Amino acid sequence: MSRDIAGSKANTAASGSSLSSELLHASVYKPNQGRIVRQLTVLAIWLIVALGAWRLYATLDSSTANKAIAVGIPAGILLAGLWIGYRLINWPRFADFLIAVEAEMKKVTWPSREEVKRASVVVIVTIAILAISLFLFDVFWQAFFNALWATA
Repeated sequence: MSRDIAGSKANTAASGSSLSSELLHASVYKPNQGRIVRQLTVLAIWLIVALGAWRLYATLDSSTANKAIAVGIPAGILLAGLWIGYRLINWPRFADFLIAVEAEMKKVTWPSREEVKRASVVVIVTIAILAISLFLFDVFWQAFFNALWATA
């Protein structure tokens, strides 16, 4: 009993920690849960950071003659962004959210290929009917108002 209470207090304390304090740790929070979503999330964060650092490098490289600045600043931002992205997915509050997302995605019932085809046909036909209807209404009202006011 006391073990459960101590464990829940530790879990509550871990989930309430701030991101700034989490940046100084290297531990992985709940490593076997939500792995796919967490890996995809960190890859997306890393891609955004890498593209931003690359763009900053291109801007600094063309605007400054000092190569150390043109390379050093984007490299520092890249390293900091990679570390922050890694720590973000291990921040207990965010990691628990990602774990819950993966659990919910496992519950989703995906439609079959035939259901997708039927639904797509219904959507396309409905849009075509609405487009034709709007075109005909537009033609009708334009002719009506042209006849009413006899505009040239």
